[in-house]
Amino acid sequence: MCGIVAYLGKKVAQPILIEGLKRLEYRGYDSAGVALLEDGTIRVKKTSGRISALEGVLSDPCSTETLGIGHTRWATHGEPNTANAHPHVDWTNKVAVVHNGIIENYAALRQWLKNEGVVFASETDSEVISNLIGYLYANAKDVEGQSAFEWAVQQALRKLHGTFGLAILCSDFPGVLIGAKRGSPLILGVGNTEYILASDAAAIVEHTTQAVYLADNEMVIVEPDGFHTKTIENVTITKDLKEIEFSLDQIELGGFQHHMLKEIFEQPAALTTCMGGRIDAHDGKIKLGGIRDYLRELTRARHVIFTACGTAFHAGLVGEFLLEQLARIPVETEYASEFRYRNPIIKDRTVVIAISQSGETADTLAAVEQAEERGATVMGIVNVVGSTIARTTDTGIYLHVGPEIGVASTKAFTAQVAVLSMLAIELGRRRHISSDQAAQYIDELSKIPEKIELILQQSDHIRDIASANIEKDNWLFLGRGFNYPVALEGALKLKEISYIHAEGLPAAEMKHGPIALIADGMPAVFIATAGPQYDKIMGNIEEVKARGGKAIVVATEGDEYIGEKADHLITIPDAPELLQPMLTAIPLQLLAYHAAVLRGHDVDKPRNLAKSVTVE
Repeated sequence: MCGIVAYLGKKVAQPILIEGLKRLEYRGYDSAGVALLEDGTIRVKKTSGRISALEGVLSDPCSTETLGIGHTRWATHGEPNTANAHPHVDWTNKVAVVHNGIIENYAALRQWLKNEGVVFASETDSEVISNLIGYLYANAKDVEGQSAFEWAVQQALRKLHGTFGLAILCSDFPGVLIGAKRGSPLILGVGNTEYILASDAAAIVEHTTQAVYLADNEMVIVEPDGFHTKTIENVTITKDLKEIEFSLDQIELGGFQHHMLKEIFEQPAALTTCMGGRIDAHDGKIKLGGIRDYLRELTRARHVIFTACGTAFHAGLVGEFLLEQLARIPVETEYASEFRYRNPIIKDRTVVIAISQSGETADTLAAVEQAEERGATVMGIVNVVGSTIARTTDTGIYLHVGPEIGVASTKAFTAQVAVLSMLAIELGRRRHISSDQAAQYIDELSKIPEKIELILQQSDHIRDIASANIEKDNWLFLGRGFNYPVALEGALKLKEISYIHAEGLPAAEMKHGPIALIADGMPAVFIATAGPQYDKIMGNIEEVKARGGKAIVVATEGDEYIGEKADHLITIPDAPELLQPMLTAIPLQLLAYHAAVLRGHDVDKPRNLAKSVTVE
């Protein structure tokens, strides 16, 4: 989850590292640091706090420092203080490391190294890596065909259990940068006489759009005149250069106060791009090229399992309802963190669909691995091109919504639901519903972006609703049918960024316990749009109001009756129930955003969270 960046080239390294860390700060912001190599000496500056705090302790950049590594941390082992901040230098001051991931056998390695006389200065698992490399380097003998530095790195990596994305330098090799990956993303940007190694393309795209994506158990050795790649078992491999698929403009704020708000307002354009070339409303057809070779297998599926975490899990729940209703396929939605540790039943013709914005979510990757081992056809729905899930699944569909920087996911959620809607309509047409029915759904799906535009016009009104209720520290979010997962997502958004406790529920379940919480104007957000369960949820609104709760209601435009029952009313354009989640999610995103801003929180960097959960 941490952000790592490294530079080797002809330019002064420090400003490039700092700018890269700023672009990666959404991955972690507990502490930060850089290590620069000058005249055979590693110079380290690090501090607790954000990149701005690091800038405050840095000296002026030195023109001869053209090799360096940097890190912005999301703490796992050890509190977020200066001692535990990266980079970590070994006890001989020759090897410096920045690390994203978790080393599971760090305790045993640490004790062994201490027994060998190695001294530790932090509480982190990551310092084991620098000290292990340093120890092996100091004791390297009879190394043939490679440098002692490269050999020591390889030997160390073979001893590590767990996940890592690493950038490593050694004071005895002033023109060498080494990167390595297992379970955490790592990309090498290849520019004109310069190289940038990073955990995310966001730190690279300002300098080059050409990149090499490392796979697990691969390493890259970068020198001024080029780079070469190999496995940690010292097998040389060839990697192709790939084009980074987004521009610098897409990761800038573009006049918005926060990335989250920008991404909320990007959703009409993002969904248009996501569906572009995939739906033909005129002919009533859906074309999903990414899964073309697997459509027969998907159509014949007897059992589908969605596996995901967080917001993606809620999208999977919507997908479950969509596939069961339109394609009549039995579906389960599983938390990836639970799926990986169970003994899941993978039957003949089971399809497992992994959903992840980043394509690097550790638990989801582990679930994919288990599903593949058990013989399932595995499909990925991800946003980041070239990500691990995209590379390791049998087939998949990209979201194509551009980079999502805000920690709280918004446009990725609606795009995931859009992709699942397209998949369900196409499989439904092949299995259960008529072509005319499919064409009607496709036509309605094509109208979703313009309907979201209309909802976004209510942003100021939703801000007023948030302002009237932010003093309350407990909220309920209630929905039925296809809008039950949206209630879960709305509660998650409010918790993530405003730090208000919120609980999402199927509306009928309120009576089975949570109704005891309602009193004294407690806000209850109802998704009460037109649909088969409308009358039932109206009854739930009455139950809340009778007990002193305050009803914030998301309803269909033109519903005059519900306006009499709601304390606060937000409307959405009419749409078929199964497509409503892409609309009803929008006001809940705005509600959470405005609540967080009004409470004075940093929306893009909520406490204790990071964007891509690459550790267990």
